[in-house]
Amino acid sequence: MTRLILCSLAIASLASATTAFAAGMLTDPKGMTLYTFDKDKGKISSCYDKCAKLWPPYAVQKGEKMGKDWAKTKRKDGSMQWTYDGHPLCYYANDKKPGDATGDGKFGVWHVVKE
Repeated sequence: MTRLILCSLAIASLASATTAFAAGMLTDPKGMTLYTFDKDKGKISSCYDKCAKLWPPYAVQKGEKMGKDWAKTKRKDGSMQWTYDGHPLCYYANDKKPGDATGDGKFGVWHVVKE
């Protein structure tokens, strides 16, 4: 019974969080893994067109707020993308479910954001 209560509390806590760290990885509120790209120049994304189809940016939604170390950066198309610790954040299109991290280390330039 105690285990069930603790699991319920943990799930409720994650559901109310703006972001979560799953197994030491930075994720969005739905548990999808977030990545950084070595070719980005500071907080400016270098991933567009074909790159952005495979590595979609973590877009800022109206009214979203994040905590310390989070900021927004403007993309070439005028949309806003989240950054963490000064790095633009992206998803990997081949990650299908929360907790997937199949893009980590891809091409030697994509990395899971670690806690």
